[in-house]
Amino acid sequence: MEENIDTTRISGFSFASRKEPEYMCHRLMRCSRCDLVYVSNPPGQDELARAYHVSDYDSSEEATDAAVSYIAAMRPILAKLAQKERVLEIGSGTGILLEFLQSEGFSTLVGVEPSSAAIAAAPAHRRDWLREGIFIESDFEPASFDLICCFMTMEHVQDPKATAMAARRLLRPGGAFVTVTHDYTSLVNRLLGKKSPIIDIEHMQIFSGPSLRELFSRCGYQDIGLKPFYNRYSLKYWLRLAPLPSPLKTFVRAACGRTGLDRMKLAVNVGNTMAAGFVPR
Repeated sequence: MEENIDTTRISGFSFASRKEPEYMCHRLMRCSRCDLVYVSNPPGQDELARAYHVSDYDSSEEATDAAVSYIAAMRPILAKLAQKERVLEIGSGTGILLEFLQSEGFSTLVGVEPSSAAIAAAPAHRRDWLREGIFIESDFEPASFDLICCFMTMEHVQDPKATAMAARRLLRPGGAFVTVTHDYTSLVNRLLGKKSPIIDIEHMQIFSGPSLRELFSRCGYQDIGLKPFYNRYSLKYWLRLAPLPSPLKTFVRAACGRTGLDRMKLAVNVGNTMAAGFVPR
């Protein structure tokens, strides 16, 4: 897919989570060996870090909805952990998932988040858990975590293998690295094509089942598991993502807002995949 970027449309929300789709992207290539779709000439790490640092944030409701879906899908994985004490989340937003993980038994909660606006939006009791900046392995002790989560973030990093390898070194034996990523081969994304919300200026790569399994295998994880799951969001949010003509979308959203239908929660499988791999004991 060729580059499609209109610089006049880039705003503070272009590198924000759960935003209105812009359908812009860098030039995308597909690896014939591992099936990964990736940006052939990605921006530099410093440029990406600056973009995320100054990005806006207005998705607290959607982040909570996503965390509820993630926890439900994660419970079988959590049950297999050697212990549940220390967790690190890469791309933690306001830390809502960490709060849910605290309820699951974790006592030490650490989140890394590059967006200052997301951290500012976090309630006061979560801010001590959050570190502003990009994930740097050397900031943490080796073999010091039982769980590392990276949800809807692996598409955004410059080198996913480096991130997965770093997570493996930071995990204790019996610990797990868990990701949630888009699947470009899912039915909904194949039907939407270039109009899929996963076609995005933020995404440095887009995964499939085979490319995720290859990544985890190459990094030495065992007991690798992949599964699609249902995200549950309000109709208001689903309509934001819908690839409808702007006048029609505005009309439908207004009508749903007047009737209160926009607050209704709908669970939909939109092709997101949870992957997990364990460090050998």
